[in-house]
Amino acid sequence: MDLPKAHLHLHLDGSLRRSTVEEIALEEGREVPRPKGYGSFEHFMDTITAAAACLRDEADVRRAVHEIVEDAKAAGVVWLELSVWPGLFQGRLGDYKAAVTAVLDAGHAAADKLGVGFGLIAAANRGVGLDDAIAVAAVAAEFAGDGVVGFGLDGDEASAPAAWFARPFEIARDAGLLSVPHAGENAGPESVRDALDVLGADRVMHGVRSIDDPVLVEELAARGTTLDVCPTSNALLGIYDPAETNPLPKLLDARVRCSLGADDSLLFETDLLREYEIARSDLGLGDEQLAAVAAASIDGSAAPAELKTAALSSIAAWLRD
Repeated sequence: MDLPKAHLHLHLDGSLRRSTVEEIALEEGREVPRPKGYGSFEHFMDTITAAAACLRDEADVRRAVHEIVEDAKAAGVVWLELSVWPGLFQGRLGDYKAAVTAVLDAGHAAADKLGVGFGLIAAANRGVGLDDAIAVAAVAAEFAGDGVVGFGLDGDEASAPAAWFARPFEIARDAGLLSVPHAGENAGPESVRDALDVLGADRVMHGVRSIDDPVLVEELAARGTTLDVCPTSNALLGIYDPAETNPLPKLLDARVRCSLGADDSLLFETDLLREYEIARSDLGLGDEQLAAVAAASIDGSAAPAELKTAALSSIAAWLRD
């Protein structure tokens, strides 16, 4: 699909190419992480940890990021925001600042070569705790304006409330970074409400369970908050199963801005084009709705103004044609 778009919900550790993971796992004598139906969120996290172990050094990071940007370009992506918790490297790249520097350098190099806009979301991990989140936020703030464009919060939102992480999000917002926490996936609409009111969310990763609270849906529409929705991820993690029940069409009908993302393309055996295809074939979205999704991905991003203007013009032209 040649519709111009941004990809705003993609995690580095879960989005390596299958061939790359298999090659590295063979070299290291590791078991290859296999996508599967995940019996629990904890089971999924075990699998993503195994995938992250295949990022051993800066060379692996450069290769992985280049391939991710290359795949994004093939999908018609003009702007990519790649998310990473620097702790996933477990010190293999040095401290958090060194890890973020390595990913940023790889992203900028790939983006410059391939002609895709690139920004990094530095994310905290709910399961690790507040002190770690503050450390990630401090590094993210240091790189604001140099490639880090947002601050996220990954992990099972049912296990740690947003209120615990108010301080790191304050640090990030003060530095001018977008607030892009996960919410409304493993917890209900109350987690989305907390993301808005406590963390000052500009976008919400997932957010699909907002549909259970009509008042919240109205507020999301009024605020213009973008939800970064991932239908395949939702289905395989049992949030909405089968995919046909995903509330994306209802959210769009309620004028809530939604983008589409692959989340963890390796672990869910998907990619951004497949998510758009699912939106059309399984969820019944037409051209106007798909164009609106693409436009929301551009509007909700941290892309430079000139890139947004050009992309939105191209989306309008795609719809006319």
